[in-house]
Formats: sequence, structure tokens, C-alpha cells
Amino acid sequence: MPYKSRWTIDIPNTHLASILFKSPTAPLSQTHKCFLEAARPETHYLTPHDYRLWSQRFAAGLLKSGLQPGDRVLLFSGNDLFFPVVLMGIVMAGGIFSGANPTYVARELAFQLQDSGAKYLICAAGSLDTGIEAAKLAGLPRESVYVFDNGVYDNTGSAKDGCPYWGDLIASPEEGAKFVWDELSTPELADRTLVLNYSSGTTGRPKGVEITHKNYTANMLQYTHLLTLYPDYESRKERMRWLCFLPMYHAMAQTIFIAAAIYHEAPVYIMPKFDFVKMLEYTQQFKITALILVPPVIVMLAKHPIVKNYDLSSVENVASGAAPLGREVCADVEKLWPAGVINVKQGWGMTEATCSVLGWDPTETSDSASVGEPNANCEAKIMADENTEIMARNQRGELWVRGQNVMKGYWRNPKATKETKTDDGWLRTGDIAYVDDRGKFHVVDRMKELIKVKGNQVAPAELEALLLEHPAIADVAVIGVTINHDERPRAYVVLNSGQSATSEEITSFMDGKVSATKRITGGVVFLETIPKNPSGKILRTVLREQAQAELKGVTAKL
Repeated sequence: MPYKSRWTIDIPNTHLASILFKSPTAPLSQTHKCFLEAARPETHYLTPHDYRLWSQRFAAGLLKSGLQPGDRVLLFSGNDLFFPVVLMGIVMAGGIFSGANPTYVARELAFQLQDSGAKYLICAAGSLDTGIEAAKLAGLPRESVYVFDNGVYDNTGSAKDGCPYWGDLIASPEEGAKFVWDELSTPELADRTLVLNYSSGTTGRPKGVEITHKNYTANMLQYTHLLTLYPDYESRKERMRWLCFLPMYHAMAQTIFIAAAIYHEAPVYIMPKFDFVKMLEYTQQFKITALILVPPVIVMLAKHPIVKNYDLSSVENVASGAAPLGREVCADVEKLWPAGVINVKQGWGMTEATCSVLGWDPTETSDSASVGEPNANCEAKIMADENTEIMARNQRGELWVRGQNVMKGYWRNPKATKETKTDDGWLRTGDIAYVDDRGKFHVVDRMKELIKVKGNQVAPAELEALLLEHPAIADVAVIGVTINHDERPRAYVVLNSGQSATSEEITSFMDGKVSATKRITGGVVFLETIPKNPSGKILRTVLREQAQAELKGVTAKL
């Protein structure tokens, strides 16, 4: 039998904006600051009233521009005070939001533009050259590429390089105040897609994950439910201050910082991108109470000597997600506070499950690398194969999960959807896991080929296809290797007969073709042949074992 959550909560059929703002006209605070620009919080911030009105204005303007229900709008930007406004405005207008990794090169961005069929590209001013090139590759006219920044706040933004300014899509305050979004009060209406977050799934090129209003509402309420389990939740809520440097194009930051924070009334200080020293400075300056992190940042907290120069005493909660993390590092981080104050807990989720599925009751103590138990209304099971569930504890198999937060499917890709999601709603995660004697889940390996670089998904097949364009390479396989607690892509290369290339030449060949997280930073190894099974499938397990031996040798020499 599947492991079912011990918690059940009500998940209404509703528009996401309705669960966050109650209605288009309900009184909202005009003094409480919900989003603040961390670099200048005294002058650049939004209250809940501001956030809703800006979103309504953008929604009204999008409709005036010709946006139709279901049209996609892609935002290519790092974190910004107005990032949540763009997302919510598109959703209020009945469109579908899609965010792209701001480090993408033009080829990567063009793929997402084409695959999503985006009507508009809203592009950060500093990335406009990439956006224009990508739009050209995707066949999107330049007049559909809008320059994005937060200049609308103080009326300093403008068009650039023949691209209109996104402020042109924002209606007047009077028009915005009259805008009413659709109320999605039935299961059929709540099943409308509102976001396409791109994921490589268990393998292959990125695919648009269709997240519905029901999915988003469910996962936001599931996440916030865990916080309410603190006995002193109300007093904690009054102190809550969150710091967002996780990328808002990603499901994790969207669910936690754009939705849950509003629901919890937690002020969010927004950083444009991750900067470790700035993170420490802002934590001290703003008395941040919760640090929602990914493993590479946890490792930096544990290892970097500069951490001791900062006062982190305001922090009450440290959580990690997006990739596995050893318990030893968590224990090292806990030592930054007096004994018993901080217990670093890990959660688990997937873009295909909106964000999170497994988490911790905050009143319990984690003393392992466990990712907890099923969130409210969720269930999970360990499968030996397609038809056989593992009932015994401490035995490994593939993790399958099910819940109201599991995606509708992959955008215009029924084949991939069928391969990943069963007819009765189970999501095949591609992760190897087991359940311990306490009923806690441990995710220990991946069946899937994906590499997780700083929490970002990297598909080996994409890198292999690009590397094979190198004239000297006859065959190649890419796997992930862990170096200093961080997974990195490592290429095993077979050269064409009579041709030569150095590892440096091969790694530099990827420059400009992929974003930084996809570069071959785990090394290049030359082989006579790539190990494959009789059907031609790369034996990645063999290469992983070889890589472990190679890296142990390097460590021993050091």
C-alpha cells in the first residue's frame, strides 16, 4: 500500500489570484511591505495592494494588446521587484507564464520560445542582445520583444534597439482597478494551465511542464501547512522575513516566494542573483528568519570562513532542496548557532509536482539525510518495477508520487506525459529511494540521466549532441560527477582516427553554446570506446564507477 500523508487539508477550486488576494477589490494592506528590493528596500517595495494593482494593470494591458486566453508569454530575466507582477499579470489575463533561465544563450532561449509558442518575449534590458538573437532564431518579430526592468516604478524605463518597453503593456491605475480575473470555481476550470516551467523530466531536452491553478494552489497550501505546525506559529509569523536569491524562473522560488510568502504575509527581500557575501549581509541587516537554500549554498555556509563575521542569530529555520545533501554538511551548518537552535532539514520535489512533495514536520528533528514524509494530501510508494510495489522498509526502488500538485502533463508532448505519468495519476520520478524504519523517505540516486548543477537540471543528451559537432569527436558520453559537494558535467570522449584535441579545446568549444551550468566543468576524459550495451545504450553506471575511481586517485595525490 502507498504511504499516505498523515495530514489532509482542503484544496479549493479557485484562481491562484483569488487564494492570494481574496478578490479583485477586497481591502489589502497599503503599508505592509510584501516585496522589497534588497539593495534599496526603503524606496523600492510593493505592498499587497500595490502588487495586486500592478498585476491587474498588466493584465488589462495585455488583453488590450491582443493577448488571448491560453497565449504564452515568456519572461527572460533574473530576479526583479516586478518579476512577481509579470507572472501574476499574465495569469490574471488568462495567459500562461513561462520563465527562462537568465543565463541562457540565444540557442537555448530560442528553443523555449519555439516550443512554448510564446506570443511575447519580455526580456531584461541587460540581456536584450541575447533576446533579439533568440527571437530571430525562433521567428518572433522584434516588436514582440519587450524591454524589461523596474523603471516603471519611477518612470525611468524606455524602449531600446527597436524593441518596445514593457511599460507600454501596463494599463492605467484606473483601468487596473476595474480589472476582474476569471473565477475558476469548478474542477474543470481550476484545471487550466497557468505556468509552463521547463524541465528535462527523466531524460532528454527540456519540456514545458503544465502546472494548473489547482496544482499551484495545492502545492502552495501544502508548503504553508507545514509552517503552521509550529506550536508558536502565530508569533513566528509576526517575525517572518524571507530572502530570495533563488531564481524566480524556477518552480521552487515561484512556489515559496511568489505565492506562499504572500499567503503567509512574509516580507520577501529580493536579490537580483545569488551573491554569498550579500546573502550574509542582508541576513544580518534585515534579520532574516528563514533561509531556503540549495546544497551548494549549504556547503558554502559550512565551509567558508567569512560566515563567522556575520550575525545570523535572527535565523530560525534553514531548509534545503533541489538536490541531495549529505547529513555531515547539515550538521556543520547547525554549529553556526547554539546547540539545538537550528536543525537543517531537507525536502524533495520536482518541477513536475509543481515544487515539493516530501517534507518535514518542523516539530521533529532530522538526524539523517532523509527528505521527510509526504506533504498533506500526497502519497508515495517505492516500486521495484512497473507493476511491483516494494512493501518492506529499507529496500530501494523507484519513487512514485501522487497528489493534487502533480502536473497536468508535458506541453504538447503526450508521449513524454504517458512515459512519466500513469493513467491513475502516479508520477514516475526516476529517483531511487527507500523508506526507513521511522517512515521517512531517503532519495539516494537517480535512475534518470539528469545532472543537477547548483540545483539546475542538465540533460547529458543535449551536451552530447553539441559535443558531437566538434570535428575531432567521434563519440561522447556525459555524466555527472561530484566535486566539492557539487555535481558537474564530465565528458568521456572518443576522438576520430587521425585527429587530436585537448581537454581545454573541448571545454572551450562549449563556450557560447550553453549557459554556465551546462559547461563541462567536471573534466574531459579520453577513451578508446564508450561503454554501451548491445542495443547501443550508453552504460552510464560503468562510467560513474570509473569516474569515482578517477576522482579518488586525484584526491589521493592531493
